[in-house]
This record gives sequence, C-alpha cells and structure tokens, in this order.
Amino acid sequence: MCGLGGIARIGGAGLGADAEVLLRAIATRLEHRGPDGTTIEVAGEVGLAFTRLSSVDAVGGGQPLTSEDGSILLIANGEIYNHHELEAGLPGRPRMRTDSDCEVLVHLYREHGHRFLDHVRGIYAIVIWDRSRRRLVFARDRFGIKPLYFARTPGKVTFASEIKAILADPDVPHELDWHACLHDQMMTGAPFLDDAPPVTWFRGIESVPAATVVGVDVASGRVERHRYWTLPTAASETEVSDAELVGGYRDALRASVEESGMSDAEIGLFLSGGIDSAAVGAFSRSLPELHTFTALNGGTFANDDAERAHRTARFLERPNHQVLFEADRVPGGDEWKRLLWLLETPLCGPEQFYKYELHRFAKALRPNIKVMLLGQGSDEFNGGYSVELGGEESWESFTARVGAMARDRALLEQPRLSAWWDQQFALLTDDAVGRRNGGDAFDPYLDYIVSRYRQIEQYNCWHEDRTAAGNGIEARVPFLDQRIVEVTASVPPSKRARLLWDKQMLRAALDGVLPADVVARPKAMFFYGAGVRHVYRTFAQMLAQDDYALLEEALSTPAADGVVDAGNARAMAEHLLEHPAAGQIEYLLRIVNVCLLDAAVRNPPPPPVEWAQEQVPVELEVGDWGAGTGETVRRAIFGSSEPSLRDVPRLKDNVLLVGEVDRSTWYLAVDGQIQYVISATVDAGWLDFLRSIDGRRDLAAVLDSSGASLPEVEPLLHEAVDVGVLELTRA
Repeated sequence: MCGLGGIARIGGAGLGADAEVLLRAIATRLEHRGPDGTTIEVAGEVGLAFTRLSSVDAVGGGQPLTSEDGSILLIANGEIYNHHELEAGLPGRPRMRTDSDCEVLVHLYREHGHRFLDHVRGIYAIVIWDRSRRRLVFARDRFGIKPLYFARTPGKVTFASEIKAILADPDVPHELDWHACLHDQMMTGAPFLDDAPPVTWFRGIESVPAATVVGVDVASGRVERHRYWTLPTAASETEVSDAELVGGYRDALRASVEESGMSDAEIGLFLSGGIDSAAVGAFSRSLPELHTFTALNGGTFANDDAERAHRTARFLERPNHQVLFEADRVPGGDEWKRLLWLLETPLCGPEQFYKYELHRFAKALRPNIKVMLLGQGSDEFNGGYSVELGGEESWESFTARVGAMARDRALLEQPRLSAWWDQQFALLTDDAVGRRNGGDAFDPYLDYIVSRYRQIEQYNCWHEDRTAAGNGIEARVPFLDQRIVEVTASVPPSKRARLLWDKQMLRAALDGVLPADVVARPKAMFFYGAGVRHVYRTFAQMLAQDDYALLEEALSTPAADGVVDAGNARAMAEHLLEHPAAGQIEYLLRIVNVCLLDAAVRNPPPPPVEWAQEQVPVELEVGDWGAGTGETVRRAIFGSSEPSLRDVPRLKDNVLLVGEVDRSTWYLAVDGQIQYVISATVDAGWLDFLRSIDGRRDLAAVLDSSGASLPEVEPLLHEAVDVGVLELTRA
C-alpha cells in the first residue's frame, strides 16, 4: 500500500519552478499511506510523488521503477500476485533489477501497450509516464480495490491516490458535488438497482474506473479509455455439475487467499463470526503468524458475532483480540470530522468508525503489521443478500424482488410508464422498459450483479482502503478475485436456486474445512441484528453531545442554508436519541457528513499525519467466553448507563400491560396498539418483574418482589428503555 500523486503539464511546456513545491504538498497529504519513505521526481512535463509502505522487497523496491533506457517511469500502489508467472512469460526473459512485484509492469507495458494488464492478477493502481510517446497512463485493478483520481484544469492534469492530495493544487475546484451527494442511490437508499458510474462526490475530480486503462496525451490533453476486463453477465445453461462448480469455487478461493498472503511484513486478519472471514483464516494456514482482530460492541455481542469469532479463532489456533468499544465510547466532534476527511465520502458511518479503530488497535499492538486480510466482497456475488432481499422465502422471491428493483431503475428514465405497474394487476412485462443487461431475455439477477459491482467500487473498496491506509496498513480482499467472481457468474440459471441462495456454493465449498456451525451460520451483518440499537445509541449521542454541537456546525455551513431542513434534522436527532432502535441514524449522518465535507473541502484540514489521535481502544482478554459474559454486558452494552438499584422503574404513560384470561400470554400495548407479546412460561422472570412495577418502588425493591435477579432482566430492561416502553428515574 502506497501513495501515488503527481502533475502533468498539457501542451508541451515543461513543469515550472514551483512544481516541486506542489509535488511535496501532494506527498505530505499522502504520507499516511506510505510512512516508509517519499520520492519526488520531475521528468519533463510530468512530476511524480510517491510515498511507500514496504510490504514486499523493503530494501530494493523503491519507486519510480524505470525501463532500462529511462523512457518509461512507473509508480504503483498494490501487489501483483502473479508477477513471477508474468516475468517467466516475457519475451527474452529480461533481467529484473529489483525483487519488487511491480517491476514486471514496466516490461508488460512496453510489450503490450494498453493491453498490458490483461493477464495481471492483483490489487493495484498504476501511473506510467511514457516519455517517448508523451503519454500519461492511469490504471486500476478489476474491482477498484486500490484508488486513483485525477482532475483536469486548463493546461494541467493533477492526480493522486486520495482526493485530499489533489486538492493541494489550488487550480483544482474546491467544491463538493451536491447533485451527486443528494441524488446518488447509495445516499438516498432508494430501492432500485443502480448501474451508473461511481461518483467521487467532488466537483471536477474524476475516478479512474475499475478494470480500465486511461491514457492522457500530454501534447493535446486528449483522454482515451480502454476497459481490459468486464464483469461476466452472460451465464448460460451448460453440462457442468454442481460438484464441479463448488470445487472450482473452492480452488479459486484457496488460490486467492494464498496469493493475498504475499508479504515480507506481518499480516493480520479481521475476523467476524461469519463464514467469509473464517474461510480466509482457514486458507491462510501457511502463514506462520496471523493475529486476528474482532470488534466487540453492544451490537456484535448481542448478535453473537464477537463470540463466534472468538470460537472460530480457537478452531484456527490463531490469537484473537476482542477490541472492546464500551457503551461510553462516543466519538467526539473533531474526531468524527477527521475520520470523515480521511474517508472523503459522505457514506462514512458506524461501520467505518469501528474498522478504523480496529486498524488503529492492530497497529498499536503489532507495529510490524502492514497487511490486513478481510472477508469483504463475498456476499455481493455469491448470493449473500438473497435471504435478506427475498424475505427468507425462496430464490424466486429474491429474483422477484430484484426484478422489481431493476424495473424501478429503468422507469427512472421512462417515468410515464410507471402507471402501468401502479394497478392491482400490472399489464406490461418488465421487457417493456428495456432489457437492462442487453441479453435476449430479461434477467434481473444479472442486473443485480452489475449494481453490486458498482457498490463494491463506490462503497466497500473505498472505505476499506481508507480506514486501513489511515493507519499505514494495506487492506487485501481475497474474495475480490476475478477467478472467484467468474465462477459464480458462470452458474447456469437453472442452478442458481441451489448454489446461490443463501451462499450455498460457498457453504458447500467450506464443508469439512470449517466447523459445521460456522458453515451453517445465517448471515449476520457486522453489528446489525439483535443489538444494533446499542450501536445506534452511540452515534445518536455523538450528534447530541455538547448541546448538539456537531449537528449545529453542519447545519450552519453556507451550503446547508436553503437545502437542508434544519428543523427536521434537529427533530430527527432528538427522536433518535430517545429511540435509537428507530434505525435512521445512518441516514441522518449522511446529510451531516455532506455539510461537514462541504466546509472541509473549502478549507482543508491539516494532513492526516499531523492529526492528534484518541486513546487506542483496549482489548478484552477472553479465555472462556462464557465466564466473562457478565462483565462484557456491562462494559459493551451499558457502560455508565448501567441501571442502579436505586433507580425507580416506571412504565410510560402510553404503555399498558394486559394479560389474557388464562394469564398464559401477556401484551405490552403502546398507544392502544399491541406491540410486544410476553409468554408467561418462556419469559416468566421478565413478566414477574413487569407486574411488580408500581412507579414508586426502586429497582432493588421491584427485583425483590418479583424474585428476579438483575442479570436475568438487565438486557430486556435496557431494551425496554431503548424502545420507549419503560423509563428509569434516577434516585
């Protein structure tokens, strides 16, 4: 993982005397990506800035890398996994002057021109200055795992791994693209399948597309694009068996994980309780040392993710660090703004905060870690969201749902047709709005895959890169390998229900490799599920702290005036503080983020290497998970909000506890509507506790009267407070 940057003068003139000053400013803003050294080089019309993180060939792998005659200069961020194979296939077997995996790219470019990446496997962003042809070349890997952006201004092109570095150039517009921020499907959450090109969120700044080589003629400024790989979307019926497909998937995943372990530095693994990261761990057996890191907060405790990660690590015989985020760990306003500027995306939310902090803990504990393996990118192409979108029914319900989402996307371009689907019986077929995938028949699943490919680049790869890079770590994602995706894409339509519903192909591939309970575990999304309210409470408190200072700062920005409904934003923040389980905090954060980014881009903060850091998270050392559960509940879920025995519990005025005639079932009615069902046998202790509440006695007296213990009712007690059924009055 490195930082790339530079400038190119268009039209024939060389760079001016001030070029090196700008190049060093670019490099400074990228120093967090490459803390092991910085190189500045000016070559005619082009200047290059390179900051290095040395994970391969620490001594001899410096850049720029050059051809023997000096006509080709290359800087690259990432890893070329099959570089030995590529070197062996070069005509004349030229001698490599370094052990760098990226040097082979110089020879491939000289030999094949814009086709030089056709057979390259890896994660990479590349800049080449072809002096003889006066051609500047940008390129990225097939999934956009490594970032690269550029901006064109009169007479100049400025480029870098991160947008903040491009903004070191005063000629580049310092403006947020509000249209993109307010209209993009990932911001609005609108339920349609989006296949639009990814956006950068900043006006005048372009992203080098994934799987694409971009050439800039420095003499004329003309830009050409060559796509060297396309997501497969043409699956057809074949004679291949289920077993062959599963075996091919397993072999491709094993090979990708093994290649991702290429490093001369220490490697770590983010381990959740699911099958994806567990699979990466299982196929990393050859690594002599692999520490695993797991986020432990109220959400991952309640949905069992942290516990399952702990047990998986024990099976893998790898150290597991449960990184504790106590309920009181609320990001400060300045801390959030720093994270937002590091990520450069309004999609920054709780997931990004926890992952950044995990990397920070890993780096503090294991300073030699420079690579982190992730289970990211599995769900998008192997049916990981089929159950969620299909309503836990069937593959047919899933395809019906994505079919409607594909149709809704097409109707955005033909809105007058939408009335035909507003009737009780739709009278037109989906083909009436166009076959989005260009095939002979409408195939909503292929539309769905294309939309997920877009999301991978716009969201997943973007934040995984920044949260790691901000800590001098390179994120690697073995599931995002073209061999794996090409296997899933080749599944014939008749076999999708068996192999792609609920990740069945991955589960079959891992049968016998991982314990049965890990293979069979239903998909859980990080901290979501049973305990998501605990996480949402944290970020509602972030907005509310210091009398809503962060929210008010966002609403006071000039760009927010007349665009954001400040009154409703305040009302939503107050509502979410009282009702975090409402689940809209990430939606509110997106608008807050847009306002804060708009202010930051106009007056950029100092470079990340100059930032002060909060105290590093602590680890909760777990020997036997069950033995430490009580303490974990108090620290991860309750913190200082742990109920006091002197608190007085009281049902809210609009809540009524009623029982059936036989007293076997009870109900909590809210505003006259039954909201919660309580079984007198299954929930006996909780029911006795509720029936003992009279609004006068304190918690100790209510527990004594009901015969229940605090540990027995504490999780439900806090949930009842969260959802507004019950309140605790401090003594």
